[in-house]
Amino acid sequence: MVIFQQIQYDEMLLNPFLPLLISLLLVYFATKWIYKPCGNKRLPPSPPKLPILGNLHQLSALTHRSLQWLGRKYGPVLLLHFGSKPVFIVQSADAAMQIMKINDLMFADKPISRTIDKLFFNSKDIIVAPYGEYWRKMKSMCVLQLLNAKRVQSFHSIREEETSLLMERIKSSTLSCSPLNLSELFLSLTSNVICRSAFGRKYTDVKFGDKFPMLLKELLQLSGSLRIGEFIPYLTWFDRVSGFDAKVDRVAKEFDEFLEIIIQEHMNTGQENGDSEEKCRENFLDILLKIYKENVTGFPIDKNNMKGVLLDILSGGTDTISATLEWAMTELIRHPAILKKLQMEVREILKGKQDITHSDLEKMSYLNAVIKETLRHHIPVPFIARVARDNIKIMGYDIAIGTMVLINAWAIGRDPASWIEPEKFIPERFLNSSVDFKGHDFGLIPFGAGRRRCPGVAFAMASVELVLANLVQKFDWYLPDGSRGEELDVLEHPGISIHRKNPIFAMATHCYF
Repeated sequence: MVIFQQIQYDEMLLNPFLPLLISLLLVYFATKWIYKPCGNKRLPPSPPKLPILGNLHQLSALTHRSLQWLGRKYGPVLLLHFGSKPVFIVQSADAAMQIMKINDLMFADKPISRTIDKLFFNSKDIIVAPYGEYWRKMKSMCVLQLLNAKRVQSFHSIREEETSLLMERIKSSTLSCSPLNLSELFLSLTSNVICRSAFGRKYTDVKFGDKFPMLLKELLQLSGSLRIGEFIPYLTWFDRVSGFDAKVDRVAKEFDEFLEIIIQEHMNTGQENGDSEEKCRENFLDILLKIYKENVTGFPIDKNNMKGVLLDILSGGTDTISATLEWAMTELIRHPAILKKLQMEVREILKGKQDITHSDLEKMSYLNAVIKETLRHHIPVPFIARVARDNIKIMGYDIAIGTMVLINAWAIGRDPASWIEPEKFIPERFLNSSVDFKGHDFGLIPFGAGRRRCPGVAFAMASVELVLANLVQKFDWYLPDGSRGEELDVLEHPGISIHRKNPIFAMATHCYF
């Protein structure tokens, strides 16, 4: 659940005036381009770059794929320049281990843009806060009090209820023989689970309408957009003229107001509109308010701290969980034999039982393998970003202090050096295998590794496991209009989390036990 600024270079090119402006700048500054020798430093391989742009012209909106292509030509580690900023690219498990294990402390900071700083309450959250005493205490609070195993299990009834509602909606569609937009359903499900876990209620009711999901969508889009002036200083003015800065300010203000209303409701009346069972269940905001009022962690937190943590949970959980479910169902429908094998396992373990327990899920080894293969083949967040805190040598190359390090976890998951037939979807590779996604095996790092590893792994996987098990137990799946599974596309849409470019529409047949 890691936030990274996905470079959407294609969007820049859509502006009709920008190419002309850049061309004029190139002509002017090319004459002033000075090559600065690096002395005795050994730098990583680097493709030729242009004045002003650096290597930006070599990147597409699907930056993870562009970097994989460059890596095949120049090697698993390389040095690029995003405008004026040097960026150390890492695309092998060995190099990732150097960054996130052997030299973890040296790379414990994350890059913080002005956009991220503004949206995430001056970086007073956990995901992007600078490494130091504040971050250590906030991370400890999150791990010990918000996302420990007991707390995650306490939300099982929420996951069950929302999953049950989803199953009923799918069942209704079987009666009308209408296609289901699974992408939309998964996003709605995860949004409801996250909101109820965080606040004790949903925020898609009459009072708020679609304000929350729309705000969250805008925030994620802005978080993954390029502020041109940060990489090309000569174009700093463009972010103001284009309206980008104004949009960031508006979304930050509206999210602040939204969270302020929720916090005030809890402080004044507890959970204003939750049912009796919901009121008895302690949610994330209840815990944060207890810490806020009683100083139970030994250090004070203010409302901005609470808002930052809540925003981490909302943005990190909703988008990545829905993307994982979306890609898992895509691959299951594309591979009917894998879907059948998974259905047989789940149905055999449940033996007609409708309610799926945690102990049932623990027995489903093939389900676990399908999820791992989905996270390898379609990692939700393709990049892990770090910043060098001092001059250091990595893989024999000199990395200067302040250099941004970009670990292409997507490319590592498809690296032939780590995986046999990496471009194929083969869950069996994880059967009888000790490889996991908890940060110990650097060929599979969907949640990062080291001290900045995402603390929400257990929460995310609990939702994915329960939903997938229900989907394959209760229904058979096929594509509308007689299309075959292998005809389903796997085109990607760029962003912080990589979703399908096109929503996945599927038909379900209800299975009776």
